[in-house]
Amino acid sequence: MNGIATELIRIVVGLVAVAAFVGLNGLVLVYAERKGAGHFQRRPGPFEVGPHGVIQPIADALKLIGKQLFTPDNADPILFWMAPLLSFFPVLLMFVPLPFGPVLTVWEVDLGILLILAFAGFNVLALLLAGWASNNKYGLLGAGRALAQSVAYEIPLLLCVLAIAFQTGTLNLSTIVGQQGSWPWQWNIVTQPLAFIIYLVSALGETNRAPFDLPEAESELTAGFHTEYSGMGFGMFFLAEYANMIVVCGVCTALFLGGWKGPGVDGFWWYLVKVYALLGAMIWFRWTYPRIRFDQLLNINWKWLLPLATLNLLGTAFLMKVF
Repeated sequence: MNGIATELIRIVVGLVAVAAFVGLNGLVLVYAERKGAGHFQRRPGPFEVGPHGVIQPIADALKLIGKQLFTPDNADPILFWMAPLLSFFPVLLMFVPLPFGPVLTVWEVDLGILLILAFAGFNVLALLLAGWASNNKYGLLGAGRALAQSVAYEIPLLLCVLAIAFQTGTLNLSTIVGQQGSWPWQWNIVTQPLAFIIYLVSALGETNRAPFDLPEAESELTAGFHTEYSGMGFGMFFLAEYANMIVVCGVCTALFLGGWKGPGVDGFWWYLVKVYALLGAMIWFRWTYPRIRFDQLLNINWKWLLPLATLNLLGTAFLMKVF
């Protein structure tokens, strides 16, 4: 009984720490995204609030907290306000099996990857509810796009994860990290380069990041599924997007990049360096590549990513069986 109580306390404390990390990370990434956008497009970015605009994210957060919340006419109030909550809170549970370090895992679970994939589905439901309940044509179109895009890009992403599971014989992220060495040539990216590339592209589609941000597409749909949201209603979708980015980058780091292992001394700092390097690449892609059309988005998945991921999985299964 004491063991169960200790484990529950550890999980609760871990979730509180995760919530604090997600909030702090939101401030950091807002600043990094806006500064990155400025420098990539030869603009200064935020520059007035604090030295080089460093306090701008806090001003943005205070603005969102202070804005009035309102429900559109003829909208479904229950589903309308359930959507942002459903988008944000399940994301916290996706951090539970992530191995930030040798002992920095909230909960060691053998089916950690499966747990993350299961809770990832809640975000799709949240976007669908947000668009459907808003009584807004732009919101409804954005919700339809989000559903089609997420269903499409989940499949090759899952196949890439399965390729690593076949290779390592486990779904436990800590065990997968433990089977890799400290040097880059000992990481799974060396044996699974195609799976890494497909995973990275699928992660952009799964998190609705540009050039795959078709569910929002402000040039076409105003803001898509969250057109009618203001204040912290919008803010929770915003935080959920950044939290989902950390999760997909964290899983990618554990699967392909050796997790918390690195040259020199292993530790959580290597995990954070790799995660934020991938986040930097996602920001770089957003402000470099133009948004594609929705038919092109689906063609990339069904004609290229899915066949290549399937062939990679079959090849991995064959090699593991033979050798």
